[in-house]
Amino acid sequence: MKKFDVVAVGDLNGDLILSGDVTPVFGQVEKVIDDATLTVGGSTAIFACGAARLGLSVAFVGKVGRDPIGNYLLDALTARGIDVSGVRREDIVKTGLTTVLSRRADRAMLTYLGTLATLCSADINMQIVEQAQHLHLGSFYMLDALRPDIPRLFAAAKVHGLTVSLDTNYDPTEQWAGGIEDALAHADIFLPNETELKAIARADDWRTALAKLAAHTPIVAVKRGEKGAAAQHGEQLIEAAAPPVKLVDTTGAGDSFNAGFVYGHLAGWSMERTLAFAIACGSASTRAAGGIESQPTLAEALALMNGENR
Repeated sequence: MKKFDVVAVGDLNGDLILSGDVTPVFGQVEKVIDDATLTVGGSTAIFACGAARLGLSVAFVGKVGRDPIGNYLLDALTARGIDVSGVRREDIVKTGLTTVLSRRADRAMLTYLGTLATLCSADINMQIVEQAQHLHLGSFYMLDALRPDIPRLFAAAKVHGLTVSLDTNYDPTEQWAGGIEDALAHADIFLPNETELKAIARADDWRTALAKLAAHTPIVAVKRGEKGAAAQHGEQLIEAAAPPVKLVDTTGAGDSFNAGFVYGHLAGWSMERTLAFAIACGSASTRAAGGIESQPTLAEALALMNGENR
């Protein structure tokens, strides 16, 4: 028996979400927005909160600074029942922070990497990793110091019986390299969005890209926003639509999708049910500002998947 259902390894930073149909203009031009929210950020951290909200036991392994934002993040994860004993504190480098300019269905992001860029293999507590059934890692292209060792981390996890999922998120350099092939060779589930999928596969069409990557990674699920999602396992291709919801903010929707997909994987569900459940989790998370504020419980996600409580 393992102590944790999931260990989440990767980025933990603050998200400052500025909401409104406003375009910033340089030249000391001041504009007024509709709302501002400080919340938990980082793809991996939002995933961890979503998984815990669904009822999974979750541990987080990462790094934050010894500063007020770092304190806030650890308190927020702890309040959601997430084990943070694997989070290291950095005395010199500040906690990362992303400013999100949100326009309901779209957003722009400015990120100070901070401790995201300094997280390295020496910071990973393998004793915690070994106590989990599944390892999830997000923001592959943001983890500059850890990235070269991610394939070895995945391989070590699998030796200890864990399954592994990966969400690269966007590559700020737009090179889409950095050893991604080696990391995917050790992953069981790959969870990109459509832009990331096509860029990594070097393909213009998402179906072609999905088939190409699914030939090397057992399960690939691509998030397509309001168009829903698709998943492929071998020759089996499943597509599903997104349920209609009252959209407020898309921040973290993909990470909540990831949490739902991993839940279905651990529950032994069919790919069809897992995909539909993951879409429900992602859709539910868009109903409030920030990535974690409207993440669903298991009952809420199942109800939305079944056409209720929209």
